[in-house]
Amino acid sequence: MRSLIQSFLFLLLLFFVAFQESHAQDSSLVKWSSHTINQANNSILIKFNGEIKDNWHVYASDSVDGLSGITFSTLDSSIQIKSHEITTQSISYSDPVFEGRKKETYQQKIELSILVSYSGAVPEAIKIPINYELGKADQFTTEEQVIKIILDSSKTSNAVQRVLISSIDINNPKNSCGISKTEETSTSKSLLHIFLLGFLGGLVALLTPCVFPMIPLTVSFFTKKASNKKQGVSNAFLYGFFILLIYILLSLPFHFLDSVNPELLNNISTNVYLNVIFFVVFVFFAFSFFGFYEITLPSGLSTGADSKASSGNILGIFFMALTLAIVSFSCTGPILGSLLAGSLSTNGGAIQLTSGMAGFGLALALPFALFALFPHWLQSLPKSGGWLNTVKVILGFLELALAFKFLSNADLVKHWGILKREIFIGIWIVIGIALTLYLFGKIKFSHDSPNEKINPVRKILAVIVGLFSLYLIPGVTNTKWANLSLISGFPPPLYYSVYQKESDCVLGLNCSRDYEEGLKMAKEQNKPLLIDFTGYACVNCRRMEENVWSDPEVYQLMADSFIVVSLYVDDKKPLPVSRQFTYTTKDGLSKEISTFGDLWATFQTENFSSNAQPLYSIVNTNEELLNYPVGYTPDKKEYIKWLQCGLSSNTARK
Repeated sequence: MRSLIQSFLFLLLLFFVAFQESHAQDSSLVKWSSHTINQANNSILIKFNGEIKDNWHVYASDSVDGLSGITFSTLDSSIQIKSHEITTQSISYSDPVFEGRKKETYQQKIELSILVSYSGAVPEAIKIPINYELGKADQFTTEEQVIKIILDSSKTSNAVQRVLISSIDINNPKNSCGISKTEETSTSKSLLHIFLLGFLGGLVALLTPCVFPMIPLTVSFFTKKASNKKQGVSNAFLYGFFILLIYILLSLPFHFLDSVNPELLNNISTNVYLNVIFFVVFVFFAFSFFGFYEITLPSGLSTGADSKASSGNILGIFFMALTLAIVSFSCTGPILGSLLAGSLSTNGGAIQLTSGMAGFGLALALPFALFALFPHWLQSLPKSGGWLNTVKVILGFLELALAFKFLSNADLVKHWGILKREIFIGIWIVIGIALTLYLFGKIKFSHDSPNEKINPVRKILAVIVGLFSLYLIPGVTNTKWANLSLISGFPPPLYYSVYQKESDCVLGLNCSRDYEEGLKMAKEQNKPLLIDFTGYACVNCRRMEENVWSDPEVYQLMADSFIVVSLYVDDKKPLPVSRQFTYTTKDGLSKEISTFGDLWATFQTENFSSNAQPLYSIVNTNEELLNYPVGYTPDKKEYIKWLQCGLSSNTARK
């Protein structure tokens, strides 16, 4: 139990860190400037000048109270720090933070110098992280700043990266082709899709041992306690409404995060450490479903909520609904965790999470209202028994399979190469075979009845899972049958393979992963650019690539007539130091552009006013928008029509 709480707290910490990083502003307490002096033997002396904010002071090193003083390092292993010196005289200060003890501090300004050495040619630039502790009266804080020093301006002058392209007018493309801005439509479709997934998840949760037995008990409680049938029905409906409300309220904090920065939830969903944590937590959930241990919230929560359930009519009903949400957490928690992670990994973030939570809450609430309205239906409910545990174990296998999706996300964005497509599918095959054996009764878990008879429904499920496992087998081969359309979007992309591929372009198309390089290719071949805003963790992006782009007619049109520029907004690979910079958006927000994902995500939001993936846009070599961008378009004919519209609008000439 303690490990679950610690995992939850760590998730909150990661959310907070992501929020801080995405919403950083120029609020540093020390303003640094620097200049360099070339030395002999491949050495450079860097002098730093820091202006300390009024009434604040920087601490010198002090081992007594654990103060580290000013520390620094380099982000490039080829550059070494040979020596350093702080030339500013420290000032002794009776510090209230340390109960009036004398501390050596630097006030108003600080000067220091660092001698670094390098091997080979002079680097274009280096980054020096500087860490220090500060105090002001009884306040104490720490600060880190990464100072970028340009060493060879001749190399960096041509490395300036354009972000905002003035010629791209999202509101006035060259030709609308009878198509309006489609993001609103795609968003509404996506909301309905995730609402239905949430509703389905809620229906599955109803069939778990934590929830199913409570339906007749709760409905009977309302109908018997009420003074008349009308009041009993009214109370049951109110109970269902509060269940729905509670699950919707759980999503509200994410709306605040989403409003602060539209890229925030996408950054959270592709955060490497968070995806690894999701992997661990989902494995933890899976083994709880297998019966190795029980996950519950602290008993004090359910006891406190239950004690208030008898107070006042409406308030008491609300706390009864809250009690249900708490005591059923061991079964609903893993499903809700899947919903949370899935919503953050798709477009729309907070609003999609609310939609999914609403679907989940509605599915849980409906039975209580309907059975209160038609109490004779209770007689048709199946009796509780071993089949409920079977449902839990099946969910455990599904959670285990889903866990590897999050490990795959982390692997892709960090380019680790440990979970290639064939390995991922192989793991799913093993899980599928294990589930098939369980359903046939060949594998047993602790809560299974030793002499339980395998009923026909379970046998049918076993056959379906077994056939699905066989369907996956071609996915581990290097053949044309490796493209498994039924699970497109879940495994890594086809090019992320253990087999040698000719290129890392999707389906081997003529492509680039850099906008400027793609523009150069387009001018050389006099073709328009098809900009593909995508992501390694984007499920719908993979579905488009493997189900739509792979269509012979679509593929031929893209290969012959376009230069495809795939820009991965969640790529955590660092940009070369010379290409890293601080960018001020149209809204005045200051952003550090340090990875390829930072660059392309900002490029998308600045030019196309969207942070959704996939997003497809066609521009000519004059960098003019040829038609409205489109998002997820699973209809092949509709996508072809959109591509042809862009081509017909292309008036660029060599």
